[in-house]
Amino acid sequence: MTLDDLRVFVAVCRAGSLSAVARDLGRSQSAVSQHVKRLERETGVGLLERQARGVVPTAAGRVLQAAAADGIAGLDLALRRLGDLARGDAGSVRVTTGATTVRHFMSEAVVEFRRRHPGVRLEFQTENSSRSCFDALTANDLDLAWITVGAPVRGIEQRPVVDLPWVLAVRADDPLAARSRIEAADLAGIRHIRLPENSTSRARLDAAFAELGVRVRSDTSVADWDTAVLLAELGLGHAVVPALPGWRVPGADGPLRLVPVPDLPPLSAGWAVRRWDALTPIARAFADTVARTCAQRGGAGRP
Repeated sequence: MTLDDLRVFVAVCRAGSLSAVARDLGRSQSAVSQHVKRLERETGVGLLERQARGVVPTAAGRVLQAAAADGIAGLDLALRRLGDLARGDAGSVRVTTGATTVRHFMSEAVVEFRRRHPGVRLEFQTENSSRSCFDALTANDLDLAWITVGAPVRGIEQRPVVDLPWVLAVRADDPLAARSRIEAADLAGIRHIRLPENSTSRARLDAAFAELGVRVRSDTSVADWDTAVLLAELGLGHAVVPALPGWRVPGADGPLRLVPVPDLPPLSAGWAVRRWDALTPIARAFADTVARTCAQRGGAGRP
């Protein structure tokens, strides 16, 4: 059993496909399969089972996948830190986030952090969902993931940083734009622009709608919160979105309004790590800087 065997096995479990991993690694599918077979011979159990759309780990495979992923990620992180020491670098902080996270939650923190720690490298890896961020965090030598806080995830610690109230993004000429608040009953009669599919924010919003008895009408779905707001501004529907710190809504003459929806429970966003007590001091400093600047900025508002 080699480290390469374990890396390939974990990659196959994540991708659900031998051929996809072979393409990513520039190897033949047979070579990838040999890594898995060697592990199966040494462990004496089957680790993968074929399904219609690829392969999934067996019960034994899931045990090995979890242990191997944790070990590989920790080893990669240690090797990166040793490399920093060998080169005499001040170090680096590697973060995985959604596509618009840096702008909304981290822009001021990045400027402040770079001013205080000019020798530290900040590296960002973009993912399209909190679930993808969790996967990247466990599979790579990343320090931090900025996520929508959700259900517990094995091997991951989540720490809320900011609670985001929900608002209705609506054109200024819409009858709802003049309201000081939107009631749950008002949401049933509008055409919604849906939040990204498979996102934690959409799941939380749908659950809140169901609890309030709101039936959603929609023929539009978007890839991120910013696009939902833009479509609402263009009059293509109404978007219920979190009030993000980076948004600044135009004044009375502008085309867009954000009206509070207090019936909906706030959405929590924050940090996820493998272990808080294992973070480097510089990574913890960046996490704390983001938390502080988010608290200072508050939610979306008027300039």
